[in-house]
Amino acid sequence: MNIKVITKPITSAEAKEIAKEFYVDMVKGVVDIERGAIALGGQYHMDANMALIGNGSEQRNIWGFNFYPDENRIQFNSLINIRPLQNNRAIEIQDENLRAKMEEIIRKLII
Repeated sequence: MNIKVITKPITSAEAKEIAKEFYVDMVKGVVDIERGAIALGGQYHMDANMALIGNGSEQRNIWGFNFYPDENRIQFNSLINIRPLQNNRAIEIQDENLRAKMEEIIRKLII
C-alpha cells in the first residue's frame, strides 16, 4: 500500500500517482490540523490516518478528505470525521473554520 506522509509540498501529478493505486482519479487523505501534515493513499481514510498517527499525530487533530488531482478539488468527506464529541456529527466536515484550516494546509502541501 502506497501511503505517503507529506510535510513538504508535492505536485498534483505526484498526488495523482498515489491515487492510481486504488481510485485512479481520486486519492483519500487525512490532515493533521495541528502539525500541518497530510497523508495520502490507501483504500480507506483509516489507512492514511494510521500512517499519520505512526508519524506522531494525535487522533483528535486528524480529519479526512478526498482529493481529485485533475480537478484540484477537495471533498471534506470521511467516516473518520464522524465525531460527536468534537461537534461533527456527520461524514462531512460541518465547521467552516475547520474546513478552511484543512484546505489551507492541503493547498499548501499539494501544489
